[in-house]
Amino acid sequence: MMYRLYREQQLNCDIETAWKFFSSPHNLSEITPESMNFVVLSDVQDEPVFKGMEIDYKVSPLLGIAMRWKTIISQVEEYKSFTDFQKEGPYKHWNHFHEFIPNKDGVLMKDTVDYELPMGILGKIAHQLFVKEKLKSIFDFRYTVLDNLFNHKHN
Repeated sequence: MMYRLYREQQLNCDIETAWKFFSSPHNLSEITPESMNFVVLSDVQDEPVFKGMEIDYKVSPLLGIAMRWKTIISQVEEYKSFTDFQKEGPYKHWNHFHEFIPNKDGVLMKDTVDYELPMGILGKIAHQLFVKEKLKSIFDFRYTVLDNLFNHKHN
């Protein structure tokens, strides 16, 4: 069964700033809860994402158990959108579409994640018991970090 997580957030910055931040794989660990032990394993320098880019991660999504996760950037429209697609990892299907829309207040960022869990009925039960809430909490954490980074002026 395919599920969808959708979020949007207004960022008080210009499109160049938003794009530079989100298109760098290294910034992902900054917006992921520490408890997930998220580490970028790939030797990607500070280059922005490009179509075909593969990124390897180590992450502990559940009970501190470390897993490898490999995504491929399947689509990029510079300063507008990009998509990361799970090539190897815990999901049967994971497709995360990132969209950036400039407006009078800065940039409206939209995240659309389509995902499916493995193991049929067990995956459905796991989704109801904890996966749905875990994803929600990760994106809630992201929202707070991004709000602090982009919407609150620091002295």
